[in-house]
Amino acid sequence: MNFNFLTPVSDAVLAHSELLAQQALGKKIKIHSKQNGIPDLDDVQLAIIGVLENRNDVNYIGVNINFDSVRKTLYTLFPGNWNTNIADLGDILPGESVEDTYYAIRTAISVLVEKNIIPIILGGSQDLTYANYRAYDNLMPMVNIVNVDTNFDLGDANLPIKNNSYVGKVIVEEPYNLFNYSTIGYQTYFNSQEEIDLMEKLYFESYRLGEMSGDINKVEPLLRDAHIVSIDLKSIRASEVSDSLKYSPNGFSGKEICAITRYAGISNKVSSFGIYEYRNSKNDSASSMLLAQMIWYFIEGVNCRVKDDNFNNENEFQKYNVLVEDDELIFFKSLKTGRWWIEIPFLPDVNNKLKKHTLLPCMHADYLLATQGEIPERWYKAYRKNSF
Repeated sequence: MNFNFLTPVSDAVLAHSELLAQQALGKKIKIHSKQNGIPDLDDVQLAIIGVLENRNDVNYIGVNINFDSVRKTLYTLFPGNWNTNIADLGDILPGESVEDTYYAIRTAISVLVEKNIIPIILGGSQDLTYANYRAYDNLMPMVNIVNVDTNFDLGDANLPIKNNSYVGKVIVEEPYNLFNYSTIGYQTYFNSQEEIDLMEKLYFESYRLGEMSGDINKVEPLLRDAHIVSIDLKSIRASEVSDSLKYSPNGFSGKEICAITRYAGISNKVSSFGIYEYRNSKNDSASSMLLAQMIWYFIEGVNCRVKDDNFNNENEFQKYNVLVEDDELIFFKSLKTGRWWIEIPFLPDVNNKLKKHTLLPCMHADYLLATQGEIPERWYKAYRKNSF
């Protein structure tokens, strides 16, 4: 496996980890070092990669980033009752061009995902999500992306890619692999009405901050169907982070963002996970600790994964049929976990993306709404999307 573009974890971080207790996470992780090189990945399930690229940030002023403080903090934490092996593969440095960096990201992620290793990407500007997405070109025909962000990041696809416009490139550039795009925690005053209308026109899902923070459990079904999860640190309220990351007084709390990352880990489909828009500052302790805890909760979630979607075995689920006006809605409930799905019917006479009946993750509340005669909004949007 050729990962020559990865640079080792810094000696300063390794020296710091030498002083840690034997039970600390830093003593359990396989670390890419100058002395030992890239660790053996045969029994690894999760791999951390830093990407020190932020030149496509619309506010880029030439300031470099590093993740030493995040790593030092993460290494001090104690693992849970985990049965997964973790590696820290070091960093991808900025290439001669941003496209060179993108190529390195695509290569690393595609290799790791093929080996059933989940990459945890620590990144600079969020346009790196585009490279993450392109890594799936030869891995699967359709990809679902969930973006935790204040903005939709659609932008103008005709302009050069930036961290506030990468989704436009995802939508319009071949090969067309995007099946669904969801934004969690957007704030209306940061998005133009044209972008809000476009999200509706494309039948993409968007959920306002107030809707999600009022009941963070609503995030779980959205993440259950995701393959790529991208988190913009600007989605976190300013009071929770250090000076360099203070963006808006409104946003997710530290507790809420950690709950979101845990749900991302629990999802059986999430195969790559990224945290972006990190900037170093002199008083970096708050941000470093929050990022470390977000990573910790994602790993915790991965360790709590349960295969509960075997709907060929009638002993593992309950089926509920609900008649709403002229539509028959079919729900499934896992007997292992209590999680719910709703069936999206296949329309044989329509040139849609679905070739068979598919199941959309939902909540018990959606089933209760259906019994009261209301069609869940997610079902309607997914049905409409696949009718064209």
